[in-house]
Amino acid sequence: MIDKRKSFSSQVYFCILCLLAIIFFIPIFLVLINSFKSRLYVSTMPFSWPTGELFVGFENYINGLRTSGLIKAFFRSVFISFASVAIIIVCTSMTAYYIVRMKSKFANILYYIFVFSMIVPFQMVMYTLTYVVTSMNFDNVFGIVIVYLGFGAGLSVFMFTGFVKGIPLEIEEAATIDGCNPLQTFFRVVFPMLKPTMITVAILNSMWIWNDYLLPYLILGTSHKTIPVAIQLAMQGAYGATDYGGFMAMLVLAIIPIILFYISSQKYIIKGVISGAVKG
Repeated sequence: MIDKRKSFSSQVYFCILCLLAIIFFIPIFLVLINSFKSRLYVSTMPFSWPTGELFVGFENYINGLRTSGLIKAFFRSVFISFASVAIIIVCTSMTAYYIVRMKSKFANILYYIFVFSMIVPFQMVMYTLTYVVTSMNFDNVFGIVIVYLGFGAGLSVFMFTGFVKGIPLEIEEAATIDGCNPLQTFFRVVFPMLKPTMITVAILNSMWIWNDYLLPYLILGTSHKTIPVAIQLAMQGAYGATDYGGFMAMLVLAIIPIILFYISSQKYIIKGVISGAVKG
C-alpha cells in the first residue's frame, strides 16, 4: 500500500514538473515561431503557426545579421563573458579559501560583507557606479570585466566557501610536507577539487553576464555594444517602430550559445549547489 502511494506521488510530481517545463518552454517556442514571420504578423498574430503568407523563411535572420552588427557584438560578448567568468572563479575561490582557512575575525567580517552584497539591489548603486566607472576610465570592455567581478563575487564566494569547508585539511598538510607553499597548495591541490562548484559558478555567471542588458548599456553605451544592446538598438526603427520579426530572429541566435553551454554542463549544477550550500 505504501509503495502504491509513493508511486502515485511520484507520478503526480512528474506531471507537475512536466507542466512547469511546458510553461517555461512556451515563451521560447513563441520566439522561435515568430522569428519566421513578417513584422506585421508578429504583432497581430503572435500565436499563429508561420505558414502561407505569414512565413518569410530566413529573411528575418539575414536582415537582422546585416543591420544589427550581431557578429561583432557576439565576439565582444564572448570576450566579456569568458574574461569575467574566469576572473570571478579565480578571485572568489582564492577568497573563499582564505576565509575558511584563516578563521579570524577579519575573515568572518569579510565573509559577511560578501553575503550582504548579494541582497543589495543594483538600482541602489546604479548611478553612483556609472559615475565612478566613467571617472576612472573603466567604461570599456576591460573595465566592465572588473565591474562584473564585483557584482558576481557575493554568490560565488558563498558557494566556494561552503565547498572548501568540506575539503579535509590533511590533504593540504600533506602538500605542505611535500614542499608546497600556500599558493602552490591552493592551485595544485585545492583548486582542482573545486571543479563541481566551479562549473556551477561558471554557468550561473555566464547566463547572467551573457544576457545582461542594463550594465553594458550604462557602462559601454553604444560604442562597444554587446548582443542585447546591439539587438535592441538595431531593431528599433524611426518613430519608435520595431522590426519584431528581426528582433525575434536575433533573440533566437543570442540564446543558442548559452543554451548549448547549459546543456553540456547541467549535470554539475545540482551537485555544485548542494556541495556549496550544505557542507560545513
